[in-house]
Amino acid sequence: MALPGKEIYRTFDEHGPIQVFDDGNKRYLGFGSGDEQSCLMKTEPQLLLHEYARSMMLVLLFHTPKNVTFLGLGGGSLVSSIYHHFPSTYLQVIELRQAVVDTAYRFFQLPRDERVDIQVKDAGRYLRKAKPGSSDLIFCDLYGPEGLDEQQLEPAFIERCHDLLSDDGWLVLNCWQNHRGEAEGLRSIMDWFPETKVCTVPGGNWTILAGKRPSQLSQKKLEDRAKSLSETLGFSLFSQLKRLEDYSF
Repeated sequence: MALPGKEIYRTFDEHGPIQVFDDGNKRYLGFGSGDEQSCLMKTEPQLLLHEYARSMMLVLLFHTPKNVTFLGLGGGSLVSSIYHHFPSTYLQVIELRQAVVDTAYRFFQLPRDERVDIQVKDAGRYLRKAKPGSSDLIFCDLYGPEGLDEQQLEPAFIERCHDLLSDDGWLVLNCWQNHRGEAEGLRSIMDWFPETKVCTVPGGNWTILAGKRPSQLSQKKLEDRAKSLSETLGFSLFSQLKRLEDYSF
C-alpha cells in the first residue's frame, strides 16, 4: 500500500528506510512497508489524525500527568499533542533511531523545548536503568519496518514499565488485534496492573490502558470528562470511549 502524496524525503539507517510524503495539507511518515507511521496536519501539528492515537488519549480521562514518557517517537504526533495541550507537563522521549528524531524535527514540527527531553536508545535498555516512580504516564508505541517491536508485550518489559510509573500511573500500549493471543504478555499486564482496559480501533489497532490503581470513575463521570477533554484536544473522544471495555481472559 502506497502512502498518500508525493515522496519528498528518503533516508536509510541500519534499520531500513525512512520516508516522508506530502499531499499539500498533510505529511506522512513511513518506514518502507507502506503503512503510515505518523500523519501531520501542517497547519495544526497538535491535532491527532489517526484513530489509534486518539484512542491512546483516553488515558487522560483517568489521570492528568505531570511527567510523561514516550517509548517510540515516529513523527511525534503524540508528543506534539501533549506538549501543546498540557503546558506544565514534562516529556521524556525514548527513540531507537537518530534518523527518526532528525526527520521528526525537520518535517513534522517536533517541539524544540527544554520540556521535551529526547534520548536515542533502545526502550528496553532505557527501562532497565530508569529511575523508579519517575513517570506518571507511559505511551508505548514501538514499531519499525517489520511491525510491532515484540519486546513491548514481554513480561519483563511490562514489569519495568510498572516500576517506572508513579503510584497512580498508567501504561498505554498500541498493539494490533492479533496480539489478543499473546497470553503471557497480557497476563503479565493484568498481574501488575489491577485496572486493565482495551479499545478496539477500526483498521486493526488494539489499545491497552493499564492503571496501577483501580479507577473509581462512573460512566457518567467518564462521559463528562470526555466532553471536556474533546474540546481541549480538538476532536471527539466519544466513539473511542464507546469501544473502551474492561479486559479479562
